[in-house]
Amino acid sequence: METDVPNQARSYDILESVGNTPLVELRHVPVKSGMRLFAKLEGMNPSGSIKDRIARAMAEDAERQGRLRPGDTIVEASTGNTALALALLSRQRGYKLKVVMPTRVAPGIAELLGLFGAEVVWCEPRVGMKSAIDAARSLAGEPGHVALLQFENAANVRAHYEGTAAEILSALPQVDAFVAGIGTGGTLTGAGRRLKEANPKTLVVGVEPRFGEQLQGLRSLEEGYIPPLLDLSLLDGRYLVDAKAAFHRARALAHSEGLLVGVSSGAVLDAALRLAERMERGNIVMIFADGGWKYLPSYLTSFKPHDALHDADDIAWW
Repeated sequence: METDVPNQARSYDILESVGNTPLVELRHVPVKSGMRLFAKLEGMNPSGSIKDRIARAMAEDAERQGRLRPGDTIVEASTGNTALALALLSRQRGYKLKVVMPTRVAPGIAELLGLFGAEVVWCEPRVGMKSAIDAARSLAGEPGHVALLQFENAANVRAHYEGTAAEILSALPQVDAFVAGIGTGGTLTGAGRRLKEANPKTLVVGVEPRFGEQLQGLRSLEEGYIPPLLDLSLLDGRYLVDAKAAFHRARALAHSEGLLVGVSSGAVLDAALRLAERMERGNIVMIFADGGWKYLPSYLTSFKPHDALHDADDIAWW
């Protein structure tokens, strides 16, 4: 006799979908024979960027330590993507969110955060990102406020060592060069370390804006602030990219591959193409940290006449 058993649907947590992003080959970007370009599409994470990885890792670490409890207010300094990742996490886990942001962030980011119910605290970028970091640390002294401190939190590095790099190696065991933006330093240090453990000859290359420019998420080391998480001994090279080149590469990628990526990804592609010219052959893996959808109005206006980019270097594009 058959018995009707009700279907038991599993309850899925959106945060379970963080990671396991695609690694795709760019087949229509011209490179010399013997060179292959692969992009890790981090815009496929639930809030749209690689920062979902560290938001989850840092929050879970703080929860295990008993520092972060439901109802608390997470405090973080961010120019966009980490804030959005934490906004999603906060909605899911029952936290409030207070984000300290320098005034020169990409258009629309503050409005998106407001949609998630996050509070934005503005600060003048007098000492680059360090001003926002100091302000966030100060706010964390208030009752019920917890600073996750993405620029110095070891969970940031661990997320990329255990997650990002492991996924890359599973999809592509032979990595000859790894190119990523210099932001918190977590991606380059965590992923770079694991990739070099797998193959000590793997080149680890950082990308940063030219001095004084504000490609969001990318920090110029020449400004004097070296993120505590960044292990400079892992770097085999650094490339400087200006906003105009980054926009150009991002736009060209949309035309050639049909991929709409963030401006920092355009900067990473520009650096990878320059690196490819110096290599005889091999596989280059690039981190495309986010997608370009949230910057679409800026893309449409900035891609028209070249002189429309004259203010682009004053904005943090991430």
